[in-house]
This record gives sequence, C-alpha cells and structure tokens, in this order.
Amino acid sequence: MILRLNRGYEKFENILLEYIRFFNTKGEDFVIGQRNQIKLFDLDDKKINIKSFKVPHFINKIAYKYFRKSKAKRSFEFANKLLELGVGTPEPIAFAEFSSIIGLEKSFYVSEQLECDLTYRELVEIPDFPDRENILRQFTKFSFNLHEKGIEFLDHSPGNTLIKKNASGNYDFFLVDLNRMEFHDSMSFEMRMKNLCRLTPLKDMVAVMSNEYAKFYGESEEKIFDTLWKYTSDFQEKFYRKKRLKKKLKFWKK
Repeated sequence: MILRLNRGYEKFENILLEYIRFFNTKGEDFVIGQRNQIKLFDLDDKKINIKSFKVPHFINKIAYKYFRKSKAKRSFEFANKLLELGVGTPEPIAFAEFSSIIGLEKSFYVSEQLECDLTYRELVEIPDFPDRENILRQFTKFSFNLHEKGIEFLDHSPGNTLIKKNASGNYDFFLVDLNRMEFHDSMSFEMRMKNLCRLTPLKDMVAVMSNEYAKFYGESEEKIFDTLWKYTSDFQEKFYRKKRLKKKLKFWKK
C-alpha cells in the first residue's frame, strides 16, 4: 500500500489510514456513483472528503501500476499544480493506492470538503438563477485565465466547477474531478473552444460566453461564437447518439 500526504498532514496519517481501510463502513455518503464513491469525514476541525475510485478492469490494473499514474495520484498531483498556478481547487490532503501482484486494486483521493453556493450546472438548468449573467461572465473570464496558463481541463463540464460568492460580491471558482488534465506552454484557439464545448447546450449561454471571451482574446466575437457553437453542437449530437445507443443496448439485454 502507498499513502502520500501533503506537508502538514503527517500527524493525521493513522486516522486517514483508518478512514481509507474501513471506507465501506465509515463516513457519511456524499456521492454514490456507478464508477466512483465519495464520503465525508471529520479531520480535526475540518470536514474532508475521500473519493474511492472504481476498481479498474484487468488491463488498467496493470497499466495503473506499471505504466500510468492512478486517477488518485493524478488528482493529488494536479490539485497541487493548480494551487501553484493560482487556480482554485479544494485543498489536496493525500492519496492512497492498494495493489496486488497483478496491479492496482483500489485508489483513494483525500481533499478538503468545500461547501459551494452553486456549480455551473445551476446556470444551465435554472434560467432565472440570481445574478446568472454576471456569474457566467466571471466564469468565462476564469476559463480564459485557465487557458492563458496552459491548463486544459479535460473534464470541463457543468458539475466540475464549484462556485462561491465572496465577501466583495464577486465569485470564486474551484475545479474538482481533476484526474484528466493536460498542461501546455500555450493553447491554440481551437483547443480553447473545444475545451468549452461540454458546458452548455444553450445557445444564449454560448453567446454570452463568446461575448465575454472576445474581450480578452484576439479573435472577433463572431468567430468565437461560430466556432464554439459548432463544437458545442457536435458534442451534443455525439452525446445524445451515445445515450440512444446505450438505451437500445439495455433494451436488447432485457
């Protein structure tokens, strides 16, 4: 077993080991997904969450032990890198891996539990959400800053940015679900637009984001909108085609 802790958390090693070893019977359920599970725990005066990643299939067991970093290790390392670059994410605490001779069996990522006011998803699902356009514009500026720093957040989707209103009345943004990221010296226009295409299917939101992005980037609002809407439409079509296919497969299995 491997357990790596960030500096300052060494004194909590034993209690974190206990939480991880008895993850199935301890803690408060927070997210129960088909692939991953998140539970909440108390750590001194903090609330933390521990994410348990799904046991990988046979090939990935081997890959994650011998050739690639596990999702938990990537989440931990990427969170630390984001903080170094001045990008918000819940404070990373530790990651753990359990392996057999065959390969990786289980992995866990431990971070601060950050209570938020909303995620991007609320802006999509609630058209009259208070201060919606202002939040959307600030989120677009946040995304532009990610791109300027060469951060390609591959899971830049509606539920993966936590949003908190700060004391000044503006908004702070925190990335979660970090195991798929790439870091570049610079990002092309096409890369930037593709990175935003999974966020919303709503044309009015794409229009606002295009208008805001154009304020900071050297392309016209029209070109940004046309490109982003094309990639958004392509993504939505692919997403719903895949959904229909899954539905058909489930029907034939019955």
